[in-house]
Amino acid sequence: MYLCAMFKKGVYISLFTVILILLISSCSEYQKIYKSSDYDLKYEKAMEYYDNEDYIRSSSLFEELIPIYKGTEAAEEVSYRYAYTYYYQRDYVMAGYYFRNFVASFPTSKYADECAFMNAYCYYEDSPSPNLDQTNTLKAIDELQIFINRHPNSPRIEECNKLIDELNDKLVLKSFNGAKLYYDLGEYKASITALNNSLLEYPDTRFREELLYMILRSSYELAKNSVPEKIRERYEQATEAYYKLVDEFPETEHLREAERLFQAAQKAL
Repeated sequence: MYLCAMFKKGVYISLFTVILILLISSCSEYQKIYKSSDYDLKYEKAMEYYDNEDYIRSSSLFEELIPIYKGTEAAEEVSYRYAYTYYYQRDYVMAGYYFRNFVASFPTSKYADECAFMNAYCYYEDSPSPNLDQTNTLKAIDELQIFINRHPNSPRIEECNKLIDELNDKLVLKSFNGAKLYYDLGEYKASITALNNSLLEYPDTRFREELLYMILRSSYELAKNSVPEKIRERYEQATEAYYKLVDEFPETEHLREAERLFQAAQKAL
């Protein structure tokens, strides 16, 4: 058992040593290439690193080659791959910048349509979850729409429309969650305002039924706890909210509770 354990330990040490030697050798090779003035070699190795998904090293070499190869046939390929090195590292701000720069520098390139799309797609990738600020989501929608307007015959139009729908749905969810927060906290006056604003902003929201029900419930609870001079007006508002809900959704899943609230409001009136 002891010998077996020692053997295994020796194997692990040997593997670690081999890996360490390979890493050191690889770093040493890269440093020699990076410091070299042989730009053809740098180009060859940058392409090799890129194809092997070593985007950090390829990016460094491409960055140095861009001014060197400016005006040559290789410039287009270097700039194209350089933008993607940032994209694959998930640095979408820098990737978007270099995709835009590529389109400006090579407007007739075979990659121009793709890079224009990738600029917009980087904004999509940088769009946060619905509970965070949605500035980048709005920017992504704008950029995708600009791409559609400028490239009406692009094969990517259908994908752009799907991405815009997905981003809009995120905005709808953000609006719904924000309005629902007041409802969950029992802040019924603020809840009614926020819920109505959400409906006005997104009238076709998939949460419309839920929003209408919460307006009814909020209106009833607000009326029930109102000062005497406000009670009648607010129970009437609750009644209107009930009619709006059942007119649009006669088979709403909240029907039983909605009818209970309606009956209670009528009794109070």
